[in-house]
Amino acid sequence: MPTTDLTQIHDRVRTVLEKRFGDAARALAPDADLSAALPGFDSLAALEYVSAVESEFGIEVDFVADDVRYWFSTLERTATYLRERIEDQAA
Repeated sequence: MPTTDLTQIHDRVRTVLEKRFGDAARALAPDADLSAALPGFDSLAALEYVSAVESEFGIEVDFVADDVRYWFSTLERTATYLRERIEDQAA
């Protein structure tokens, strides 16, 4: 069964961000707005972030049904979104 431990998901999401943003992502507060906290986190970087998260977790984000701007705006929200998706897939 896939992991639904929020801490592990959180750590994996942070690793995705660290690959692109390095030290800025390591120091990121879980509830910090990514577009404000990460230099260069613009609309293209946000799209790349969603794509990298999809690859890391083996999911497909529905840009129409899911509020991507909300769920992918902070590390904490992204981890919560992913936990719900993983639990839904496991059910």
